[in-house]
Amino acid sequence: MTQDMLPLDVPEAPGPLPPTGFAEPAETILYTVAGSPIGKMLLTSDGASLTALWMEPPGGGPLPIRGEWRHDPGWFAEAERQLGAYFAGDLREFTVPLAPHGTAFQRLVWRELTTIPYGRTTSYGAIAKAIGHPNGSRAVGLTNGRNPISVIVPCHRVIGANGALVGYGGGLPRKRHLLHLERTARRPA
Repeated sequence: MTQDMLPLDVPEAPGPLPPTGFAEPAETILYTVAGSPIGKMLLTSDGASLTALWMEPPGGGPLPIRGEWRHDPGWFAEAERQLGAYFAGDLREFTVPLAPHGTAFQRLVWRELTTIPYGRTTSYGAIAKAIGHPNGSRAVGLTNGRNPISVIVPCHRVIGANGALVGYGGGLPRKRHLLHLERTARRPA
């Protein structure tokens, strides 16, 4: 098996973004299914914040919609607008409120992922060091793989320490697509 090699790009400037704040998720679950260039996406919300963005399984298959969830496409209009602008190459930072379900450590890692600038990549080890766990690259990798808000919390921007394109829950072709999109998108004037 060959792996794509990408330059490890830990920028000097513009530097990390400020971390995105996360709310505590509530129990009500609203959902919608949105189309994208990388396939269908299942978005969920607690009525105040986005709680998940799951991609359809590679190769297709059903999205994990539960019977007790309420279909409410109107609630997701802004998230879908921002995703459309992102995929068009016109949006670099998302502003929808986020409330991912996870442990304190998971939420710490996911919050750190939001500091990786658009079009840049970093390593699992760099994330571990940034959150104060310099020997925790394996735990960061596992947590990165459990990110419930794909694309918006940019777990696709984390690559191997040697620059290899490794692991992505949505599949490496999608990770490659997202990184290519960000590296080739129109730059703001």
